[in-house]
Amino acid sequence: MPINIPSHLPAKEILEQENIFIMDEKRAYSQDIRPLNILILNIMPEKEKTETQLLRLLGNSPLQLNITFLRPETHTSKTTAMEHLKEFYTTFKHIKHRKFDGMIITGAPIEHLEFEEVSYWSELKTIMDWTKTNVTSTLHICWGAQAGLFHHYGVNKYKLEKKCFGIFKHEIVNPTVKLLRGFDDQYYVPHSRHTDVPKEEIDAIPELQILSYSKDAGVCLVMSTDGKQIFLTGHPEYERTSLRDEYERDLAKGLPIDIPVNYFENNDPSKEPIHCWRSHGNLLFVNWLNYYVYQETPYIWN
Repeated sequence: MPINIPSHLPAKEILEQENIFIMDEKRAYSQDIRPLNILILNIMPEKEKTETQLLRLLGNSPLQLNITFLRPETHTSKTTAMEHLKEFYTTFKHIKHRKFDGMIITGAPIEHLEFEEVSYWSELKTIMDWTKTNVTSTLHICWGAQAGLFHHYGVNKYKLEKKCFGIFKHEIVNPTVKLLRGFDDQYYVPHSRHTDVPKEEIDAIPELQILSYSKDAGVCLVMSTDGKQIFLTGHPEYERTSLRDEYERDLAKGLPIDIPVNYFENNDPSKEPIHCWRSHGNLLFVNWLNYYVYQETPYIWN
């Protein structure tokens, strides 16, 4: 079954060209089924690009999904047109009375700031508290994962000596968890971050379990024992060229940046990157939607 998105969302045309099954509101409302309501708090600067990346993965599920995009009201985006935000996004005050089956909180390039220094931190804390009663399962990505671990469990991030940047191999720590059903013993995930979370602190929290780990990129996937909070430090939603775009952007700005690890063939930036994380990214999102959203959410919210 498809994702239900506005018929004129820019991502729609891209996804249709990729043969991703999508549906507009008119057709969705004619189907007599209970779609899952998914809320996406998108705090990435290039919101349209992130919309496409996430919808591409969500669209591979056999479930019908209603998508709602959320933005912080206490922050003004400098890189996304206000017309786009007004047309396709809502703010927390307009949806806080609702219940959602699943939620995604994206990352943001603000790792250099302490959490309390982020302009919308107070609003984000309110939203994260709200998810505990109004959302069946919440998936936090990259900085969103670090923010969630800090807010919910007091796990702080620390600065890396060198940016974690590239494609990294991960080992499955707990293969019996439903979120990892169908995964190989090892799988690859893109990472792009200057900070990390301490494995020892997470291991010491009984309510958390580490599901996958990389000796080079550290903790990747963490889940609360009840499955309501899932934390993903990498970017399986990234496209083939996402890391190349970041690399070339920083080079153009004269910023210090290394070639992404394990990304270009023979470490040659003139070569086309090999997309080796697509299948596991799709499987992760499908497993989350099926086992932690669809199987757990009530048919009718009280």
